[in-house]
This record gives sequence, C-alpha cells and structure tokens, in this order.
Amino acid sequence: MERSAIIIGGGIGGLFTGALLAKNGLRVTLLEKNAIIGGGLQCFSRGGKLYETGMHVMGGFGPTGTLTRICRYLGIMDSLDIHHIDPSCMDEIRYGENGDIYRIASGRDSFTDCMCRYFPHEAEGIRSYVDEIYRLTEEVPLFYLRESDESIPVHSERFTMAADELIAAHVGDDKLREVLAYLNPLYGGVAGHTPAYIHALINVLYINGASRFVGGSQQLADALKGVIEEHGGQVLARCEVTSIDVEERVAKSVRTADGRCFTADYVISAIHPTELVRMVPEGAFLKGYVRRVNEIPVSNSAFSLFIDLKPGKIPYIDHTCYYMERYGAIWTQAGCAPEDWPMGFMYMTPPDAEQGEFASRMLVHCIMSYEEVREWENTTVGRRGEAYNRWKKDKVERTLDKLERIFPGFRGMAKAVYAASPLTIRDYYHTKEGAIFGNRKDCANMMLSQLPVYTKVRNLLLTGQNINLHGICGVPLTAINTAEAILGTNHIIREINNAASDN
Repeated sequence: MERSAIIIGGGIGGLFTGALLAKNGLRVTLLEKNAIIGGGLQCFSRGGKLYETGMHVMGGFGPTGTLTRICRYLGIMDSLDIHHIDPSCMDEIRYGENGDIYRIASGRDSFTDCMCRYFPHEAEGIRSYVDEIYRLTEEVPLFYLRESDESIPVHSERFTMAADELIAAHVGDDKLREVLAYLNPLYGGVAGHTPAYIHALINVLYINGASRFVGGSQQLADALKGVIEEHGGQVLARCEVTSIDVEERVAKSVRTADGRCFTADYVISAIHPTELVRMVPEGAFLKGYVRRVNEIPVSNSAFSLFIDLKPGKIPYIDHTCYYMERYGAIWTQAGCAPEDWPMGFMYMTPPDAEQGEFASRMLVHCIMSYEEVREWENTTVGRRGEAYNRWKKDKVERTLDKLERIFPGFRGMAKAVYAASPLTIRDYYHTKEGAIFGNRKDCANMMLSQLPVYTKVRNLLLTGQNINLHGICGVPLTAINTAEAILGTNHIIREINNAASDN
C-alpha cells in the first residue's frame, strides 16, 4: 500500500524532506503558509532586480560535495545554475581600526598555507588546528554521507568543548584566534557556548570550496517542488496549518486556516518547534518536553541591507567579504552597545547571468540581537510606528557609514537601499525572535539544545534547522535523518552513494 506524508512548512527542510520521501514512493503533501515556498531560499524583486533574502554562500557543491551528490540523486543538479568561487580567494576579512586585510584561500592545503603566510610564527599551531577540525568532522558520518549503525554516537572530548576554547588550544596569537573564527556570522558563534563541532563542520564545509547561485536561490526551492510533484505529490502555498488532531499518541489529521482537513500516515513538522507545540492539543506532548522546547535559546538575528547599485560603480567581487571594526569582537557582535553597532558585517555582490566587470547589487548582513526590536514585537509590517522607522533609518545610516570606509563615496554609488530588521526576518521566515541559525547549540547544556527527529506522537516527526544542523548544507542532512526515520536507517545514504557510483 502507498504510504503518505504531510509536511508542514515549505522551507529548505520541508522541501528536501518532501523530495526525498517522494522519490522513495511516499505520496507527499506539503503545506506552506506563505504565498511563496522556499523559506530562506525565497527571493524578492525591487526596481526590476532580484534579491535573495538569505546570504547564500554555499559549501558542498563541489564535484564530489555532499549537496552535489544529494541533488544528483534527486535529479535536479543539472537544473541549478551554480557559480564556484575562485579558490585563490574565497573570503576576504577587513579590519577597520588598522586596515588589516586577509584574503583566504580554499582547499585544505591552500587554506593552511595561506594562514601560515599571515602568521608564520604560528605555523605549527595552524596545522594542528586544521587537522583537528577535519578530524572532528569525521565524527559525523552523515557529513560525508557515510553509513552509520550507531544509535547513540560516541564523540571525543573536544567534540563538544567550546569553539573558542578549541581554537585557543592550538594557537596563542590573539589576532589569529580572531581570524580563525571569522565565519561566526554563518553560525552565530557565542564564546563559551557554541560547540567545537559546529565550528568545525561549517569551517571545513567552506574550506573545501564555496559556491553561489546565479539568478537567485529560489531555483533550488522550485526544483525540489518539481521532484515532489513529479512523483505524484503536491505543494500548496497560502495553506496555513492551524492545528493537528492527535488521538492516543497518533496524529490523525491536519487542519488549515481555510477550513481544509488533510490526513496521512505521517506528519512532519518543518516549522519552529515552538510553533508546533501550539498546534497540538494539550497532553499530546509531555509537559517537560513543551517546557524544554520553549526554553531552548535561539540564535542571533540580523539587520540586512539590499542595495541597488548604479551601473559601473562597484566592481563585481567574486568572494564574500567580512568587515570587523576592531579585533576582539568576533564573538560578541550581537552584544555590542547600540552606539557601537555594527561591530561587523558580511557583504557580497551576487553574480548575474553573464556577469560583467561591475556589480549590480550588494547584500549586507549585520548580526543583531532581537532585543533591539523587542519593544515593537507586537506590531505588524507597515504599522510599527515612527519610533521604529527612525530606529531603522539610524541603523541603515550606521551601516552605510562603515561601507563608506571601504568604498569612499559609497552613498553616491547606491541607487536605492532596502532594509530588513529582525522583525522582518521573524515575520518572513516565521522563526522565533527572527533567529537566522535556528536554535542555539550550547556546549554547556547539550541535552537542552538537541531535539531528535522523533516525538512522543508516534507518526509525528521533526525536520529543519532547529533539529540538528542549520544552513543550506546542514538542513538537507537533517532531512535525510527524518526521511530515514520512515524508510529505514542508511536507506537514503545507500541510495545516494549507489547513484554516485553509477554516475
């Protein structure tokens, strides 16, 4: 008999989970609250130009990368327009206080040699650090799409130590410690809390090679939707789930705001767990579980600028750039005083089809605490009030001031500037407090921050960035975990590897 699954949420996690299940014979119905599917993959148009809502610099899309293998298995790789960043400089780090600039090469050996040239007195420590982070990734077989029979994985002591402590264990130079943590804006690193394995997985992913979408990230969402529909499923936008009927620890049906009722063998939640627990009747989950879900701290949010550049003003930059005001703040960007904000940000010029010498757009993302906007959290778009508008304008001007240091006369090079605050992210992605990295992983309390894909409701499963790993590579890996909870351990990994062997 054909099995079926309802997926709540059409972000990256819901789409990948749905595509994997559909390819393996389940009849999938995906329900998305927004008018457009994709979550963090969504794009929007202003002034005739397309902007990605997320900052999609991607690892895992190399010839044998994890995402490449997953997308080839799903049959969508050839439909994606991917640009691979020049390995001689995948990232550039700039410090405002003294003008220091570091250009970071990709590839394990090139990255190591690059760091050793900047810090020759720390060459031994750099090599041991690189060896360490690669070794830590080997403790996560799923990261390499390897089969594993460990129901409860056993990890080394350093796997869950604090990331900043791991770096300090290998190198003593304070500036080098900062530089080795420069990817913090991609995972919201917090000193003393972010586990070493998160730092290792993200850094190794990008050291192995970085890529970008040409023409926007929505193409991946549309391709995954195509896989679901090709295998007989359906993806329904503007279909907000309001409740889940649960009887005797079994999800019986899913109800939507427009009065429809859907039934399936499995229900999979790709939304934030705090949203999920409000949809089920009282008693469906244990009180301790509900309390735990609501108490898990979330990661930082961001303030973003989407800039329409005048023609011929800013050269296209074929790498991601990271700006820091000074050394010593890489772990505390979200906690700086309002008058010092932003202490740092990342910026990039997305590639166009047939990209020429000059950039047409620029994306800027500044880490920001949700506390900055909490006083307006009960307002809605367009009705947040004049105080909010003044606050937002001030943040835009502060960010442009920093960009003026990098590109003198920058304001005259920008045709238009659009901004998004943590409230925009919260409402657009429907994430708790506008968190851009999901729930915060905390090495000081690993049990609190880890949620399994299974729940006490027997046929209700979880997926998405709040469950395991976040980001455009981590979420598909979690989707494999969720899909294999239905299809069997190692089933999809084996299929992916068999498909790669056949190719």
